[in-house]
Amino acid sequence: MTRLALLRHGHTEWNRAGRIQGRSDINLDEEARQDLSTYSLPQPWDTADIWSSPLARARETAQLVSGQDPMMSAALTEMNWGEWEGLRGVDLIADAGSGYRHIEDWGWDFRPPNGESPADVKMRLRPWLDSLRADTVAVCHIGIMRVILALAWGWDFSGIPPFKIKRNRLYIIDMDTMRPDPEPVRLIRAEVPE
Repeated sequence: MTRLALLRHGHTEWNRAGRIQGRSDINLDEEARQDLSTYSLPQPWDTADIWSSPLARARETAQLVSGQDPMMSAALTEMNWGEWEGLRGVDLIADAGSGYRHIEDWGWDFRPPNGESPADVKMRLRPWLDSLRADTVAVCHIGIMRVILALAWGWDFSGIPPFKIKRNRLYIIDMDTMRPDPEPVRLIRAEVPE
C-alpha cells in the first residue's frame, strides 16, 4: 500500500493580506518560520519520502518540519492564477465584472484569466501521482491539495467541499484505492522551554 500525505506550506505576508499567490514565489514570513521550527512529522511519516513544490514557501516548510531537503516536482507548483495573482479575493468578489467565483461554484473547468483550471492542474499532477511507489509527504499549496483531495473525496468543485484544509496537518490518501483518511493527522509540536 502506498500512501500520500499532503501538507500545506506555512504562512507568507501575502497569505496574511489575503492576496492570491499562485505561482508567485513568495517566502515564508518570519512568524511562520519560527512556528514551523517547533513542529515535526509524526511517525511513520518522519521516514517517508519528502517532496515539495519548488516554490520557496513549500520547500522551506518541508525542510523545517522534516529536517531534510525535499525532492521537488514542478507538478506540485501552485495553480496558476494568471491575471489575478497578487490581487485579493475579497476585492475580486466585490467587483461583479471580475469573473471571480467562490470555490463552491467553480466546477473542474473554472479558469482565471490566463491561468489554470482545476482540470488543468489534475492533468499536470497525474504523472507525478502515478509515479509514487513509497509512502510520501508532499508539501505543497492549497490549490494542489484541493485537486488531489477532490479526486479522493469524489468532489467536483461544486457545493461545499467535504474537507477543510488547515495548516500543520497531514491529509492522507491511500494511493492504491484513491481513498482519503477521514481525519487529518496533526504534526508533532515540540515542548518549548520557558
